Amino acid sequence: QGELVESGGGSVQAGGSLRLSCAASGYTIPIACMGWFRQSPGKEREGIATIYASTPTTYYADSVKGRFTISQDNANNTLYLQMNNLKPDDTAMYYCALGTSCSGRTIFAVLDRGQGTQVTVFS
Repeated sequence: QGELVESGGGSVQAGGSLRLSCAASGYTIPIACMGWFRQSPGKEREGIATIYASTPTTYYADSVKGRFTISQDNANNTLYLQMNNLKPDDTAMYYCALGTSCSGRTIFAVLDRGQGTQVTVFS
């Protein structure tokens, strides 16, 4: 069975930047897409960015569009989320996920997800 290892979370002042990484290893099932979602106490889980494995097509939630960029390094099997102009509302636990069935920003079938990395944005 494969493994996803996330890194890059932390605390940052509003307006700052962070880059999250998600290193994947050991998966033998074809992956259709990869994405990031976040969850904070009292809020619903939000899928914020998705990228398709075979094309550079990306999708973003309106809440992060223009500020966050999802990318992938296929040679190193690593997914990234560059987060700029962070806001206090971006405070959440961030998870990466691998999908075997996807449409647009939605991952219908999650093969696996990371352990999560905390992002805290203070004003």
